[in-house]
Amino acid sequence: MTTSFSALLAIFCCIFLSVTVILKCVETFIYFKDTDFLLYCFYNTGFKADNLGFSQKSKRIGRLGIKFFEWLRSAAVDEFKKSKHFTPPAHIEDLAKYARDIVSEGNQTGEGWFLTGEMLELIHTGTPNIVCTQPFACLPNHVVGKGVIKELRHRYPDSNIVAIDYDPGASEVNQLNRIKLMLSTANKNLKKDTLN
Repeated sequence: MTTSFSALLAIFCCIFLSVTVILKCVETFIYFKDTDFLLYCFYNTGFKADNLGFSQKSKRIGRLGIKFFEWLRSAAVDEFKKSKHFTPPAHIEDLAKYARDIVSEGNQTGEGWFLTGEMLELIHTGTPNIVCTQPFACLPNHVVGKGVIKELRHRYPDSNIVAIDYDPGASEVNQLNRIKLMLSTANKNLKKDTLN
C-alpha cells in the first residue's frame, strides 16, 4: 500500500468517525452501505455496452457480478426484511430507476447517478434527513451531490439535505454548525409532523 493511499484512507476514516461520533451523540441513526458501490460499477457496464460501444461481454460480466454480490449479501437482506428496525438495501436497478428522472445513467464519474439514487432511496424509505459528506477534492461528489440537492428539495419538500465539505481549508466549526443546523431542522419537522 502506497503512502499516499494510506494517508487518504486514514483521512477518510477520520472523517467518517468524526461524523459518526457527532451524530451518535445526538441519537441519530447512522446509515452505512456495504457493497453497493461495486454493484453500481457492475451496473454501469450495461449502459456502456448499450450506449457507448463497449462489448456485450462486459455487460454480461457486470450482470454476473451483480448476481454474485446479491447472493453474497442475501442472508443479511433476509434478516433485514424480518427486522422492525432495519430496511433491506434497494436493488441496484431500483436505485438507477429512482435517479433516472433527475440525472442520466451516463453520469458515471465518481458516484455519478448512484449518489442521487441513494439519496432517493433514503427519502422513499422514510429518511428525509441526509448528511451528504463530500471528501477532499472529490469533484464528482461536489458537482453531482450539490447539483441534485436543489432538485430533490423541490420534488420532496420535506427532505432535509445538507452537503458537508471535508477539504483541507474547511473549518471544523462550520462543519459542526451545518450538521447541528440540519439536526435542528429535522427536530422541528418531527415536532410539526407529530402535531398533524
